[in-house]
Amino acid sequence: MDDMRIAAFPLRLARAYIAAITPQEATMSRLVLRNIRKAYTRDQYIIPGLDLEIHDGEFMVFVGPSGCGKSTLLRMIAGLEDITAGELYIGDTLANDIHASKRGIAMVFQSYALYPHMSVYDNMAFALKLAKTPAAQIDARVTRAASILQITHLLARKPKALSGGQRQRVAIGRAIVREPEVFLFDEPLSNLDASLRLQMRVELAKLHHDLGTTMIYVTHDQVEAMTLGDRIAVFSAGRIEQIGPPLALYSEPVNVFVAGFLGSPRMNLLRCTLLANRAGGTDVQLAGRHRVATGRNAAAIATGTQLTLGIRPEHITLTSPADPQAIAARVDLIEHLGDMQVAYVEIEGLDEIVTIKLPGHAGLVGTVHLRIDTGCTQLFGPDGHALPRG
Repeated sequence: MDDMRIAAFPLRLARAYIAAITPQEATMSRLVLRNIRKAYTRDQYIIPGLDLEIHDGEFMVFVGPSGCGKSTLLRMIAGLEDITAGELYIGDTLANDIHASKRGIAMVFQSYALYPHMSVYDNMAFALKLAKTPAAQIDARVTRAASILQITHLLARKPKALSGGQRQRVAIGRAIVREPEVFLFDEPLSNLDASLRLQMRVELAKLHHDLGTTMIYVTHDQVEAMTLGDRIAVFSAGRIEQIGPPLALYSEPVNVFVAGFLGSPRMNLLRCTLLANRAGGTDVQLAGRHRVATGRNAAAIATGTQLTLGIRPEHITLTSPADPQAIAARVDLIEHLGDMQVAYVEIEGLDEIVTIKLPGHAGLVGTVHLRIDTGCTQLFGPDGHALPRG
């Protein structure tokens, strides 16, 4: 293939791609999803029926394990996947049959999707040039986006001369310069190193604050979800398990799945036995010997029923052997993280390894004695759902 054909081929692809996702004028960026369903084969629904409202100007994060349907839903919102059933409203307009180019949406993919024969500047400016945006405005937008993403020194380079992280920043910049009504991000930071991911999270939060644009962000990284989202929707098997502000989900998970998914390190989920219901709470037995008071109401559950006790690692502290609530444990492994340390300990009679989070200077050797902050415990019934507060 000669040089002209090599140049022309990606250019044709680029024009088709930009035509599919270039935003048009939009009056509102509120999104409403009503009983949205997606099936690739008959009667096998990847998303069996989902309702969701995303507010105008909100930063919404979809989080969940791989294969839970979060990216599929994002592509349906973008118009890159057909909606099998249900209704998608953008503003007050039913958008199911609106072409992707007319939805006022810009999407940043996990893959870079850059045009190899164009410079970084031209990659970022291409959609604006197709839209016949004035040259001065194009230059101002590209320069601003490059400054935000710290790639000003890369504008003359071709994608082949960039690292993976630099290519992803260019892809984000290409969306930023178009100033859409809605941003869709499909795991855009997954190819960046740890320090750059932290920096980019800060920049994305600043960008949302400055623009006030509706943003939907898909990730499997619960740290990104907790730090970026105004609200988080936790997905599992095509369904939303819980939706709400990050701290609300962290403090009051509705079930075992959400409790175990959000948090780093994850919540300790320990099998226990219901001992007694009392005014203001419930007592359970841990490891067949340790009585733990909880502030949960299990009045509808029979004594002796197997439950699940949830304890965040930071809610377990060191105590002395003389403490009547002390639980002896053997230290298996310690992860030193500088300002803090994460220890994995074994409690006799308990099958699960218990994780605790302590200050970096805390001494952990051999056998330690632990105290559970009973005011911060969670309790989940036999069906895995959280029990209400007493």
